[in-house]
Amino acid sequence: MSGRGWVLFSALSLMWGVPYLLIRVAVVDFDPLIVAFGRTLLGALLLLPLALRRDALRPVLRHWKVLLVYTVVEIVGPWWLLGQAETRLNSSTAGLIIAVVPLIAAVILAATGDDRFGPRRVLGLLLGFAGVAALVGLDVRLEDAAAIGALLLVTIGYAIGPIIVSRRLSDVPAIGVITWSLVISAVVYAPFAPFVWPTRLSVDAGLAVVALAVVCTAGAFLVMFALIAEVGPSRMTLITYINPAVAITLGALVLDEPLTVGIAIGFPLVIIGSILGTSRTKDAAPPAESVGVATEEAR
Repeated sequence: MSGRGWVLFSALSLMWGVPYLLIRVAVVDFDPLIVAFGRTLLGALLLLPLALRRDALRPVLRHWKVLLVYTVVEIVGPWWLLGQAETRLNSSTAGLIIAVVPLIAAVILAATGDDRFGPRRVLGLLLGFAGVAALVGLDVRLEDAAAIGALLLVTIGYAIGPIIVSRRLSDVPAIGVITWSLVISAVVYAPFAPFVWPTRLSVDAGLAVVALAVVCTAGAFLVMFALIAEVGPSRMTLITYINPAVAITLGALVLDEPLTVGIAIGFPLVIIGSILGTSRTKDAAPPAESVGVATEEAR
């Protein structure tokens, strides 16, 4: 990887590792729906001029039904559920559980006949889910079970979204898909926003939402496009293995979240499991790999 590639890789790893911290800060004072609404609205406004300049919006409309399904499973549901979960859980816990997304995607691809599992991948799958089990069993209280359930739904959505893009939206501009998805999500959230609008506008929460939109959504996607052009989609997805470390480190340094026994056991198991579980066998079909594979990281 070139020097430019490493710079882009490092920047994107940070951009997609910090959302868990920012969401945790924002949901202290804002309802999770407000956080998701603000992030999608601002992100859409930032990306819209670029998408228009590239005439990237019109081609996507040919696939509007698929686009709606993708938007629901990739953004509308997950971004609200992730905020709900982080009202109860530490940002580091959320980041580590979301790290099993590649494993969920591998299971879905195998179940649909698009991929297959050898012994190494089965071992990776077992290690990855054992890591999550260790984290949940050692660190999560029984009353937080609903938050864990919400995160598991998020992982399923994040796994399905890129597969939809790869199979049904790969022939249209990626920035058009992303921009339309943000616009649609903001429209879906908007009618509910007045019912949970905050009574006071917290500076910390407001800045966190702005940072989510500017840095972790619009900015991250632009860096992502540049990184894919530099190193290709396969190497770009290695960011998946870096993001949890960023989330855990920032949670400990900024929010004073504890580095628990569950994290110490779960983190290496999840990362090693993801590497083994998503490795390709020689005769396996190519994975669902396109710019869409990256979109599940923009949380």
